[in-house]
Amino acid sequence: MREPFEYAVIRLVPRVERGEQINVGVLLYCQARGFLGARTHLDADRARALAPDVDLEAVAAALGSWDRTCGGDGPARTMKPGERFRWLAAPRSTMIQAGPVHTGLTADPAAELDRLMAALVR
Repeated sequence: MREPFEYAVIRLVPRVERGEQINVGVLLYCQARGFLGARTHLDADRARALAPDVDLEAVAAALGSWDRTCGGDGPARTMKPGERFRWLAAPRSTMIQAGPVHTGLTADPAAELDRLMAALVR
């Protein structure tokens, strides 16, 4: 049975004032399945094309925090999965941002997350 899910593309905006961005991951939440996950992939060459001086180690560390937040680490430990999704998907003006939230139907949220990564990021 397919269930509704929500997702947002995770974007790297190395120079916020310029607004240029590349997709670096996907965040997916399926309430019915109790699933919240993030997959990320940082393409160093693409990132450097937008900002030659970008700190790739800092970006990679920030992307890792999205996965840890999905798992409930740190300040997110007391939040429910839906609250963590909304927190991560909220608008922000930092180098790592979530795009607009979209919806769909899936029988397998983890497989859907992998499919979205292949289609939107890699």
